[in-house]
Amino acid sequence: MIPVPGFEGRRVAVFGLGRSGITAARALQAGGAIPILWDDGEAGRAQAKGEGFTVEDLAAADWSDFAAIVLSPGAPLTHPRPHWTVDLARAAGVPVLGDIELFARALADRPKDQRPRVVAITGTNGKSTTTALIGWVLKSAGLTVHVGGNIGVGVLALPEPTPDAVYVIEVSSYQLDLTTTFAPDVAILTNISPDHLDRHGGMDGYVAAKARIFANQGPDGVALVGVDDTWGQQIARDLSDRATVISTHPSQRAEGYVAQSGAVLKDSELVADLTAARSLPGRHNAQNAAFAYATARALGLDHDAAVAGLLSFPGLAHRMEAVGRLGSVRFINDSKATNADAARQALASYPSVLWIAGGVPKAGGIADLADLFPRIAKAYLIGDAAPAFAATLADTPHVIARTLDAAVAAAAADAASAGGEQIVLLSPACASFDQFKDFEARGEAFRAAVLALGAVPETAS
Repeated sequence: MIPVPGFEGRRVAVFGLGRSGITAARALQAGGAIPILWDDGEAGRAQAKGEGFTVEDLAAADWSDFAAIVLSPGAPLTHPRPHWTVDLARAAGVPVLGDIELFARALADRPKDQRPRVVAITGTNGKSTTTALIGWVLKSAGLTVHVGGNIGVGVLALPEPTPDAVYVIEVSSYQLDLTTTFAPDVAILTNISPDHLDRHGGMDGYVAAKARIFANQGPDGVALVGVDDTWGQQIARDLSDRATVISTHPSQRAEGYVAQSGAVLKDSELVADLTAARSLPGRHNAQNAAFAYATARALGLDHDAAVAGLLSFPGLAHRMEAVGRLGSVRFINDSKATNADAARQALASYPSVLWIAGGVPKAGGIADLADLFPRIAKAYLIGDAAPAFAATLADTPHVIARTLDAAVAAAAADAASAGGEQIVLLSPACASFDQFKDFEARGEAFRAAVLALGAVPETAS
């Protein structure tokens, strides 16, 4: 745990007692604060009471006595309207903070020569794989590395800082909205496409939240920007000479890194041949590798150590994860593809797929994927989105399977009938909440269904 200083002996409100909230309360208490906790759900309040925290209805509290409120990233800061705790905090002049900001303040409280280094990653898609990949590369080179944030362990639950450590932190737009001083040594923006627009009041607000990852960096800060979209290009221009751009388009070679399927180049020179990296297929994974390579070099790793880490990466669960093989049929779990743009990366990685898609659709559905429909040998549609996806697919072969188990069984049977090497790809382009509690549960259900058919588990090599 990372104790949070600066609030010794003072009351700090904490709203939202999920993973980040209860962890923030523990970290505040460890730093000498008096956390006052509340959650709209009885289960969260019961857990807090069980740990000995003071639980108090913040709607009836004296806000003049609070030094700050730590807001769960799940509670809206501005849109569709501010959470009621935000209204009360602003009326009382109480700062509204998040767990990433508490992390930043805990590090800033240490002498400069005693601070660990921080790598922070955000983006609409690819941030989890990039985070995990950077952590792997740095650990493989022998560094002391702690990976967390919006992936895995909450940031304040990570080990206490030591001067030799590197924190590799995934941060969401919700978390960035709640930062004021966060200044990572290496800040990464993978890409931007429309997402969470209801929480940011539209695209401008969403882009501004993502851009906050660079806002407090000093002149020595490293800014790595994906420029495959117009929003990333504008952010790179705003950063001017501070930005190192990373693209999948060859026209960008002269300006920074370019990622192509199986290769990373810099200034037109090959820096990493990824053809042997089974866990990094496709251009999007080459771009993730470019971010990881550039980060490793910025932190002092030599070329050979950085490339060795890339080639040995075992992959990230639920993101282009090879979960099993049944004869010549491979099953790929891309459950983390919760929107069409993420599914595009997976579909573009294979010449032909048997595609399992559906769930709770995002705005626009899968219409933007029409250029990839010729790669779809057949689609197996599940969940709420199935009828709309079927209409969009039109003449592309498809069937409404409704459930994931049925889709896996049907796709496996069709793959066996077709013969030869086949790919069955779960890349839903949807949220999971109609049938599963989250994308992890959906991915594990896919894995279980595949293995129940007698498939042999696959591991990267």
